[in-house]
Amino acid sequence: MPAVRTGGEPVRKFLIENIDAHPSDVVRIAAEKFACSRQAVHKHLKRLVDEGAVVVSGNTRSKLYRLAPLLQWSHQYELTPSLTEDSVWRNDVAPRLEKLPRNVLNIWHYGFTEMLNNVIDHSDASDVLISVKKTAASTTVTIYDNGVGIFKKIRSALDLVDERHAVLELAKGKLTTDPANHSGEGIFFSSRMFDEFDILSGEVFFSHQFDKKEDWILQRNRPQEGTLVTMTLHNHTARTTKKVFDKFSSGEDYGFNKTVVPVRLMQYGDDNLVSRSQAKRLLSRIDRFKVVMLDFTGVTSIGQAFADEVFRVFSAKHPNIELTPINASSDVRRMISRAKSLAASSGV
Repeated sequence: MPAVRTGGEPVRKFLIENIDAHPSDVVRIAAEKFACSRQAVHKHLKRLVDEGAVVVSGNTRSKLYRLAPLLQWSHQYELTPSLTEDSVWRNDVAPRLEKLPRNVLNIWHYGFTEMLNNVIDHSDASDVLISVKKTAASTTVTIYDNGVGIFKKIRSALDLVDERHAVLELAKGKLTTDPANHSGEGIFFSSRMFDEFDILSGEVFFSHQFDKKEDWILQRNRPQEGTLVTMTLHNHTARTTKKVFDKFSSGEDYGFNKTVVPVRLMQYGDDNLVSRSQAKRLLSRIDRFKVVMLDFTGVTSIGQAFADEVFRVFSAKHPNIELTPINASSDVRRMISRAKSLAASSGV
């Protein structure tokens, strides 16, 4: 049986990255991964425990492992005119993250200051609570304000159907309730930079996970007062802010002109996407982009009127917008093809 790789760093890295998901059987999984004995894996796990990176509980037959918090910090700030996002970052948050790689720090700098600035400028809150928790694998920052609630404010400002519709508009990007002073790019790009980006406000919970095909919404029975933003990032990710900006930007002006719209956010419960009104809500504001990818992940079917409004009527009115469906089921592709065929045959 092959021995553990020289130095054992790959094994320890694997343990750190997988302990939270497999607290009771991470030893077996690691042994299978590296084709080594469980005894060899236990040696590396013990080293992590001795270093304080991992804590263990339970007896010999039912031991549970989890990552130990290397840092836990929180502070509540009064939202006074003198409070600024850059001063909180520079004085309180950055010093607690200073040992992280430069690219990781850059992501935290961008995401944290954008989210705290939103609280300062838009929340109508009196206080904001900021927390930082760091383990050997990742760091999580939460920002909670006691204001009006982000989805409620967007719904009111844009006269939307409900707070779920506000989530869809956030997912598209270029959304702000104060266009004179904000571009509406902060939440969109922040949500794409972190491994997990969550917003809980009112009765709606919105989550975006990096490299997952879809955003998702949960409806809560107990409303969350104010707004809670949670951002999590692996401490040694290779991701950079530039890579994320490049993915959605192009042209000489490096403009934010591409977006991915998760179509399933239009579905409420068991509702089917069949009407022109639904299509028009989906298409709201996407004329601000040059390239729009409609992600149909999780959508099993669409109606003729919905498809016609999107792929014939809208496309005819906006010939300079590249509208591309992705991750569509066979039934969805069939309805899209029908709408496009009608457009071609009618010369529209």
